[in-house]
Amino acid sequence: MKILHTADWHLGKRLDSFSRIEEQVQVMDEICQIAEREHVDLVIVAGDLFDAFHPSIEAIELLYKTLKKLTADGSRPVVAIAGNHDSTGLIDAPDPLARECGIIMIGSPLHSVPEMTHTDFSITKSEPGFFELKMKHLDYPIRLLHTPYANETRLHAYFDNDKTVMLNQLMSDSWSSLAEKYCDSKGVNILTAHLFVVGKDGVIPDEPESEKPIRIGNADMIYANNIPNQIQYTALGHLHAFQNVGTEERPVIYSSSPLSYSFSEAGQKKYAVIIDVQPDQSAKFVKVELMKGRKLYRKTFDDIEIAIQWLEQHPDALLELTIVSDTFLSAEDRQRLIKAHDGIIHIIPSIKNLPMNNDKVTNINLNQDIKMLFRDYFKSKNMNQEPGDEIMLLFDEILQKS
Repeated sequence: MKILHTADWHLGKRLDSFSRIEEQVQVMDEICQIAEREHVDLVIVAGDLFDAFHPSIEAIELLYKTLKKLTADGSRPVVAIAGNHDSTGLIDAPDPLARECGIIMIGSPLHSVPEMTHTDFSITKSEPGFFELKMKHLDYPIRLLHTPYANETRLHAYFDNDKTVMLNQLMSDSWSSLAEKYCDSKGVNILTAHLFVVGKDGVIPDEPESEKPIRIGNADMIYANNIPNQIQYTALGHLHAFQNVGTEERPVIYSSSPLSYSFSEAGQKKYAVIIDVQPDQSAKFVKVELMKGRKLYRKTFDDIEIAIQWLEQHPDALLELTIVSDTFLSAEDRQRLIKAHDGIIHIIPSIKNLPMNNDKVTNINLNQDIKMLFRDYFKSKNMNQEPGDEIMLLFDEILQKS
């Protein structure tokens, strides 16, 4: 069977004040096309469906339309869990209606998916943290362990245990118990979670600038070897770069976000992951690169004309632009840059050879005229940098009005 794994959609996300909703519409359609082209049997969305607890109407509508389209008119089950950016209630609330369309939405670890029979599949076993899925065209079941993100209070309620016990151990014990109970070699065994998981080498991956750090109950990290041996593939969400923190035989995969959502992700390729898996066999996976959306760049120039030329050659870029110069960036040059491109998110002026401030008290001649006094004051506050002509003209204007 084939499974499509995607995560961290962050629908409604903005880059500073720049809306990404049009790009998200395009990349959601691209993911739907991949599901059709690859003839996948199941779709897993591993958390952070939205970017905020209170998403916009546009974002909510895009989520529902995308999930519905992924079901292929209800014939393909779609499982979507909550991430740390999602409101648990907002994900759980539409589940009864969503199930009628072939969509299973899981907001809380306490959520138990009801047993049900759909036209093309059925849920035959269920308890909190687990359900079994049977599809008409497959002669084996799919067992899915699910752990949406939850805060410390909810996790302790789910595990019903002493708060002094490390949550990572409780989670590992819970997964092991469910796997022992349900996950034999006669079916496909999958885990999906929205967590920070560290690989066997212990190297802690970086979280993107736009992501809220999560550390479950301030406990130790979850390690890939906490995942039960019965699990053939683990579909993770939270980190925005593709990575396998497991092994080739037992993949533990962050699929990546569908778009770059912060400039720390500039240059990253984004993917959906297609898994091919059979009972009692190692899962195989391939990355399918996502091509939609504007690319993010961090660029540095020391010449305004060269900067404008680059901007004109990259009309679809979204940029963090650093301009290196001898003096402060003038309003005129700033406006030229802004007019040259609609995707400039930040302009960062950088002064060449700026001396370090040694915090020494500066001797100022109070007998100077007011303009020279202002120059000395400006230099004292800006590490001995001379004010530009534009700043002095503005100071003259203030003097005339006073």
